[in-house]
Amino acid sequence: MAITRFPHNPIIETKDVRPLRPDFQVVGVFNAGVATFRNEVILLLRIAEMPIQSDENHVLVPVLSETNGELEIIRITKSDDRYDLSDSRVIKQRGRYAYLTSLSYLRMARSTDGIHFKVDAGPTMLPGGPLEAWGIEDPRITQIGHQYFITYSAISSKGVSVGVAVTEDFVTFARSGVMLPPENKDVAIFPEKIGGNYYALHRPVPKAIGSPEMWLAQSPDLLHWGQHQFLIGLREGQWDGGRIGGGAVPIKTPEGWLVLYHGADETDRYCMGALLLDLKDPVKVIARSRVPVLEPEAEYEVNGFFGRVVFSCGAILLDRSIRMYYGAADEVMAGVDIPLEDIYYTLY
Repeated sequence: MAITRFPHNPIIETKDVRPLRPDFQVVGVFNAGVATFRNEVILLLRIAEMPIQSDENHVLVPVLSETNGELEIIRITKSDDRYDLSDSRVIKQRGRYAYLTSLSYLRMARSTDGIHFKVDAGPTMLPGGPLEAWGIEDPRITQIGHQYFITYSAISSKGVSVGVAVTEDFVTFARSGVMLPPENKDVAIFPEKIGGNYYALHRPVPKAIGSPEMWLAQSPDLLHWGQHQFLIGLREGQWDGGRIGGGAVPIKTPEGWLVLYHGADETDRYCMGALLLDLKDPVKVIARSRVPVLEPEAEYEVNGFFGRVVFSCGAILLDRSIRMYYGAADEVMAGVDIPLEDIYYTLY
């Protein structure tokens, strides 16, 4: 495959982002939503920050109070055997998430050439309200007319729900509440109506029966979502046998709706693959990647805050090539150009 990673990857690193507070450190700048706006490429970055870990006996965890919205720092004793600290991203208690180790919010980066980006000095969207007390993550941006619909994961002790914000200028953002309740994530809205309705990819996370797999929802007005339909499932023993979810906003091509999706195997190795969906009825899967389109191979993809991860929330169609922006190792941003024909080669 003629995959061309940007020669100066990573394109954005943690050192390029000023933390919100002097006692905090930026541990991740990744999983950005992507849009074109006024002759610029916009990356709506997920920024993950945590307190500077100055106490060797404790882990310091940032959360927002669900009652008053104030930032709180929780101190977890490392020797406390009630907690599982083996995953750098989360702290577990009795097998369930007790805390996230960092607090995420959204910040903008801009580029006139789509390759070299400058990160804004301050945040674009901060967590707000009790359902976002643990942070907001992994935005996808869909342009419909002159509006941009941003879907994102809203994290709290109540679980992971899906929030929506709408903007026309990337300066002011109107939140429209919870689109889908817990546990759900990886939502990307299609950029136009299909057969009279809007469509969106989503990924429920069953806790008793079932697996984290991809579904479709429909809406007449971008506010009320229903008519949920199962789309694709896990493939045991393959690169997408552990969990799957939508990546970039679906891209309309002559061959069908191109969906770039992420898949993880049973060892939490994340790759990117592709689906081709019918233009008139996107619940019909025309083809699916038998092998990954992109997998973690470069040093910055294999090693990082959480290694062996490539994860995209946005891509742009450039003639017959896809320019995909992606998070690597849950720490940095990178870019890659992939010819459509090479993506189609992975399909069956």
